[in-house]
Amino acid sequence: NNSVITVNGPGLFSIGDSEYNHWFDGMALLHSFTFTNGEVTYRSKFLRSETYKRNMKAEKIVVTEFGTLVYPDPCSNIFSRTLTHLRNLVPDFTDNNLVNIVRYGGDYYASSEVNHINQIDPVTLETIGRTNYRNYISLNLATAHPHYDDEGNTYNMGTAIMGFGLPKYIIFKVPADTSDNRKKKLALRGVQQVGSVPFRSLLSPSYFHSFAMTQNHFVFVEQPLKLDIVKLATAYVRGVTLGSCLRFDEDQTTLFHVIDRTTGKAVSTRFYGDPLVVFHHVNAYEEDGHVVLDLISYQNSNLYEMFYIHNMRQETSSFIQANKRFSPPVCQRFVLPLHAHTVRGSNLVTLTDTAAAAVMQEDGSVYCRPDTLFEGLELPAINYNFNAKKYRYFYGSRLEWSPHPNKMAKVDIVSRKHVEWFQENCFPSEPVFVASPGATEEDDGVILSSVVSPDPNISPFMLVLDAKTFTEIARASIPASVHMDLHGHFIPAANAV
Repeated sequence: NNSVITVNGPGLFSIGDSEYNHWFDGMALLHSFTFTNGEVTYRSKFLRSETYKRNMKAEKIVVTEFGTLVYPDPCSNIFSRTLTHLRNLVPDFTDNNLVNIVRYGGDYYASSEVNHINQIDPVTLETIGRTNYRNYISLNLATAHPHYDDEGNTYNMGTAIMGFGLPKYIIFKVPADTSDNRKKKLALRGVQQVGSVPFRSLLSPSYFHSFAMTQNHFVFVEQPLKLDIVKLATAYVRGVTLGSCLRFDEDQTTLFHVIDRTTGKAVSTRFYGDPLVVFHHVNAYEEDGHVVLDLISYQNSNLYEMFYIHNMRQETSSFIQANKRFSPPVCQRFVLPLHAHTVRGSNLVTLTDTAAAAVMQEDGSVYCRPDTLFEGLELPAINYNFNAKKYRYFYGSRLEWSPHPNKMAKVDIVSRKHVEWFQENCFPSEPVFVASPGATEEDDGVILSSVVSPDPNISPFMLVLDAKTFTEIARASIPASVHMDLHGHFIPAANAV
């Protein structure tokens, strides 16, 4: 039996004479690290998406991405150009699924945030074929960060811009047992809508990259980083990219929606906080009538600008100077009291291990003030056996002077202390926690991370750390070129396909 970690990220930034503008635009490159009897086997393949095929056939970039706009061939006639515009009125720019590997039932997909996802074999990395969320549920966008419960069911969120009824955010479930590989029936055929939340602003839904789940609730953060639907629908005609359709409204509050997992209904209390931007949640759980929500927040949406290729190619000193205005990631804890009473002006949080506050206002809404857990960490990871449960430790990539992390950290929420792994001129990817067989302690396990270096004398390697001590156990050097990735999925031997 083999254990496999499959990861995803951008890996090709120029095709022919054309180049991408943004790091998030690069063609998706899949990697797998297979662990067998103390040995590690590395494999990588480009995702054979329709976008990849079209670009390769044309020998240039012909499909619009997040930060790179492609115009129709100027030599084509007016009729074909008009058809191209019409075809791009809906947000189907690309199926270059470069963000994560997600599981629905027994099916694995390379995923980003568009309605098309590509099914893959997570071991061989072969692309099996493309499918469309809209064949199963009315969605235009969906996250690449679902949640999994103890039974193997998958929960995810998406945005329904066009379809029946008013636009809304949708929470859906894909049961664990709906795959049928013999008849080539996908698990998505069993999708069930769990609940929905209407847009706060009809023509400008909140952008979201992930959401939170507790044992009894989902938590959706409706942040003031917004997608301009009108601009998106006319993006191709107006000559703007998907990235330019996002805007941060610094004058609007952040709303925290708490949705019952059984009924699909949101609790009536209106929880809100100061404007923030969040991409990744750490964890969430319930304690003594409160929902505890840990997330990585930013003061604005300038993070995306750091990843434009012309910024990333700067010398280190120039990059640091140019990017001083970017807000650093801050891990914050919000506490939402589920049974908010009518006492105005007092802190409703009764938990004793946090400085987070929640104060009822005159209009009955609750203003939430966070507790800062840690600064300068992104790509958070936990022991997923503690997902939706009270936990103590989280792991992540340290972001200090670079958009690429140059350290990893383990944070102890109770002691508020942290330890780091660091090697000069090395850049680790998102840490992945793997529990030891039969483990009972939360940090009994290992941390896996793929590490790259610009130093030709340092081969890329798979790093294995003891999660308790954060010291190195082993590393497997890779005699090949390895790219920095974004997110991955670990498949233990018993479940490897």
